[in-house]
Order: sequence, then C-alpha cells, then structure tokens
Amino acid sequence: MILEIRDVGKYFDGYCALHNVSIPVEEGKIHAIIGPNGAGKTTLFNLVSGISDLTQGEIFYREKRMNDMKPHLRTELGIGRTFQIVRLYQSMTVLENVMVGSHCRTYTGLLKTFFHFSLKEMKEEKQIRENALRWLEFVGMAPKAGQMAVSLPHAEQRLVEIARALSMEPDLLLLDEPAAGMNPKETMDLDALIVKINRMGKTVLLIEHNMELVMGISEVISVLNFGEKIVEGTPAEVQENPAVIEAYLGKKKRN
Repeated sequence: MILEIRDVGKYFDGYCALHNVSIPVEEGKIHAIIGPNGAGKTTLFNLVSGISDLTQGEIFYREKRMNDMKPHLRTELGIGRTFQIVRLYQSMTVLENVMVGSHCRTYTGLLKTFFHFSLKEMKEEKQIRENALRWLEFVGMAPKAGQMAVSLPHAEQRLVEIARALSMEPDLLLLDEPAAGMNPKETMDLDALIVKINRMGKTVLLIEHNMELVMGISEVISVLNFGEKIVEGTPAEVQENPAVIEAYLGKKKRN
C-alpha cells in the first residue's frame, strides 16, 4: 500500500468530523472517496496532507508514520494535492504559479526561484522553469503560461493547480473535487487527464461529487457518511450497495 489510513478520528470542539476511518490505498490505482456534503472527505485530505492534526489514529505513507510530520515534509516524500477551492497566486503568471510547486525539491527554495543570487541558482531556476513548462504542456495550458492566473476561467485555473501539484513530482496525487464548476465538456477532458496521470504510474486519490466521472475512472471507492466509512469496493459494488443508496437519499442518520 502506498497510503494507509488507520482508525483515524478528528474532533473539532466536541464535534466528530471523522470516527475510526480506515482506508488502504493501493499503489497505482485511482481510488475515489465519495459521500454527501459534510461526510468528512476534505477533513480526511487535510489530515493526510498535514494541514490538520489527527485526534486519533495513524497515517502511513510507504510504511512511514506521518502523524507528526509537517506538510512540506509530506510533499518531499511524494504527496501532492489540489484543493476544493482553487488556490493560485493571483498576482503571478500561470508559469510562475507552477514554478512555485517545485521549490520544495530544490536548493534555491521558493523566494530564490525569482531572484538571481548565484550561477548555481540561475541554473536551477532554468530547470524549474523548464519543468513547469513541461507540466503546463501536459495539462494543455502551455499557450497561456505568460498570462496572469487571475485572468483565467475557473476550469483552466484548476488545470494550472493540477500542473503545480504535478511539478512537485508526487507519487500520490490528492485531487479534491477537481470537476467542481466544470461543464460537461470540461469534465470529460478532466476525466481523460486523470486517467493520463494515472497511466504515468501515479496513484490518484480523488474526492468528487460527479458520479459519472467517479464510476467511470475509479478502481476502488470508499464511501463516507457522517464521518464514518460505510462501504468500500469496486464501482459496481458501491453503486448497488443499500447503505450507499440510503446515504445519498438522506434516509439514514446516525444518532
């Protein structure tokens, strides 16, 4: 397993956001996490990426325990992430936004990426720029590399954010509702992009409300409801499970 989430719990001032959630993520798979709004999906991503601290349980990446590990160290291990709400630097160009993603793996660091202090750093900046352009080409955004990020439509900003996450060279990519706000054509293109990323050998852990996309590309699906995992299996198994149907219809509530 590339990622193991073991008996994880998260409480906020007495409110239980997650309770005893265990999810094994097999390397090389597209694994989706679904559930109604408020089920705890993004909270789980925040725990995996280190943005939030665990209340209970353990998280392992390639058998390395990450409970007390800072977010940038998790990135260095090989975990990349996008967010439910796009987080681009609006005052930077598309290219500069993607270049920022490489800083955690370089000598120069974030600030020195944009300021020349030595020949070594200048060479590294060139490599960072070339790497960023490569990933922009991969997601189809290279022609807009020089544009300001704020000028892009929503769907294109999401592609830039994916390129930035890929520029970190992750083995595990967390995608938090990447299709949110996209029209059917944009969603279809995203579907193909996620499959393309996976075929490069990267494991994809996906949160998504678009069930057509989830059922079409996922190999394993974990379902959360009221902070607990209720079902895990293949798309066919999940789609026909009575507990999943009840959760989405809002018929079943935990006391």
